[in-house]
Amino acid sequence: MKKFYNIINFDNILLVGLLLILPISYWNLFPYQKYFLIALAIIGTVPVVYSAYKAILNKQVTVDLLAAVALIFSLLAHQWMSAVFINLMLTSSRIFLTYNQARARKNIESLMKLKPKKVKIKQADGKIIEVDPKKVKVGDIVVVDLGERIPVDGKVISGEATVDESSLTGESMPVTKVKDSDAFSSTLVVSGNLVLETIKAGADTTLEKIIKLVEEAQLDKPDIHTSAEKFATWYLIIIFIGSIIAYLVTRNLLFVLAILLVVCADDIAVALPLAFLTAISYCAKRGIIVKGASYLEALRDVKVVFVDKTGTITKGKLKVEEFVCDTIVCNESDKQKILKYSGILAILSDHPISKAIVTYIENDKEPDTGAVTPDSFEEHSGQGISAVFNGEKIILGSLPYLQVNGIKMTDDIMKQISLEEDKGFNTTLISLNGELKGFFSIADELKPNIKKGMDELKKLGVERIIMLTGDNEKVAKRISDEVGLTEFHANLLPEEKLDFIRKTLSDKYKTIMVGDGINDAASLSLADIGIAMGAIGYDAAIESADIVLMKDDFSKIPNLISLSKYVMEIANEDFITWGITNVVGLVLVFVRILQPTGAAAYNFLTDFIPLLNSTRVFGLFVSKTKRL
Repeated sequence: MKKFYNIINFDNILLVGLLLILPISYWNLFPYQKYFLIALAIIGTVPVVYSAYKAILNKQVTVDLLAAVALIFSLLAHQWMSAVFINLMLTSSRIFLTYNQARARKNIESLMKLKPKKVKIKQADGKIIEVDPKKVKVGDIVVVDLGERIPVDGKVISGEATVDESSLTGESMPVTKVKDSDAFSSTLVVSGNLVLETIKAGADTTLEKIIKLVEEAQLDKPDIHTSAEKFATWYLIIIFIGSIIAYLVTRNLLFVLAILLVVCADDIAVALPLAFLTAISYCAKRGIIVKGASYLEALRDVKVVFVDKTGTITKGKLKVEEFVCDTIVCNESDKQKILKYSGILAILSDHPISKAIVTYIENDKEPDTGAVTPDSFEEHSGQGISAVFNGEKIILGSLPYLQVNGIKMTDDIMKQISLEEDKGFNTTLISLNGELKGFFSIADELKPNIKKGMDELKKLGVERIIMLTGDNEKVAKRISDEVGLTEFHANLLPEEKLDFIRKTLSDKYKTIMVGDGINDAASLSLADIGIAMGAIGYDAAIESADIVLMKDDFSKIPNLISLSKYVMEIANEDFITWGITNVVGLVLVFVRILQPTGAAAYNFLTDFIPLLNSTRVFGLFVSKTKRL
């Protein structure tokens, strides 16, 4: 019934009537066709005049305003056929746009289908019951079995599973979830099973927030707030003034009407939103939420990109680059023993450096920490740890911490430590029985392919890639050199980052701020375009950014700029073809070949050229360089 209702709506009925009345009137097939022609011309004019009226109330100059003037003039001049032709194009345009909005709604409906209809809750007595998703509360224990979609955002408290997160991130590769992992609504358990503690339910889940964003980005007719909108305003003003002058000079209302019918920009009013709407929909399917057409257009003019370090360039996860053994006091057999002892000590601590050391040593089995002397383990937050193992005293920590504990340093090891720190690495030292044995060189791990992403940005015309970080100068320089940044600014407080961005903003180009969205909300809002990377599960990122990448993949950013350039190429082609056809049409009017009816027919036929050109966006990114 719903589909039938959609078929018989006003615009579809009007379009059929307009298409029928043209051949009937042309071949004089029906004795009263003139009355039907007049009636359809007037009926078709009503929604256009109403739209123009709303635009005037909102103090806007729109294409519908120009079309309304042309239609009213046609009716006053009894140019019924001209009115029918222009209404035919306007009605076709409205149907075309409605169709694409329906496609967007279909995308949203497909997201809605990802929401489970029932949720399995584990009660305090261990009994599992099924409840309506609306009744799930924060803190509820949710059970998800193989083949089921996770209904909430939560933390895994037991079980292990492989989860397909493509519904949120667009990434087809499944991820493994174990205890303490974060799990997100709508994602599919493809192997194993999970028990979750609910962190977010209902409208607060990641899926619901994405649905809301997609609705806002797709269902509203995209407003081009930059070049196209400015052009449309000036164009319409010039046409109005030109038409008045033409009438004052010629006193020929039909001549002025023919001009208006040729230059009515109804095709551009549909072609441009069509291109952008399709591109935004394309992004949404791939886990990229673009919150408006203006942001997509602005990407074309980006010359400066600001990037945060932790969470954007680096993983925010420490990694041991190397273990340096003091050759004076540490031979190869000692080295293996020291590494073993380091792992035994480090596994007792939750500090990120300790975890990095454990990962580096790659213990296949959990170390025998039972041999650690009871009550000997000590941890001084941010400084170091110590314990007695098999009767031997082990200390693992910073240089000052070991010095406080009376560990002597040789000149040779101090030089090596200094060299590593000059390179931008942090060092953690290890001593055994009061003797320094060596140190671990540690750094924040770079994200994969980050340098390739930076190189791609430069190829696309980005002139400055600036890292803003609170880290020290040496660390910032090392990262800058490794990934190919054009410049960096270190030791910055959050307010200093904002000041730097504010000073760099310009009317001559656009800026991007790329961050993980957790600590970068203010910076994301300040730049021309804020891009939150890896925002799945982070409300601040989703709300503060203009573009949201649900997957933590920097390569999406140069691809987005490439997308913007591609769509704007199509938009420019639309303008060029529209301009050429207008010039040809005006020449035909001025040499008196086209009268109002012919001008309206000419406008109707040529309007399809930019529309068909915009449909090229449906075949987005056949080439690999433009693929998201």
